[in-house]
Amino acid sequence: MQQVTLNVQGMSCGHCVKSIEENVSKISGVDSVKVHLDEKKVDVTFDSNITTLKEITDVIEDQGYDVDQPA
Repeated sequence: MQQVTLNVQGMSCGHCVKSIEENVSKISGVDSVKVHLDEKKVDVTFDSNITTLKEITDVIEDQGYDVDQPA
C-alpha cells in the first residue's frame, strides 16, 4: 500500500468532503481516503498495483478541485 497526502484547493464545506471521499473510495485499489477540510489536504492509501495516483487526482479534479502533487 502507498499513502499520499494531496493538497486540494477549492474545498469549502461538508459537501466537498463527502463528494471527494465517496468518489475516491469508489476507485478500485483505494483502501482509504480522508479529507482534512481545514488543512485543505486529502490523505489517500491505495494499492499502486491496482490504481495510480494520476487516476485518483483525475477523479478529484473532475469534481472541480485543484490538486497539487505531493513532493
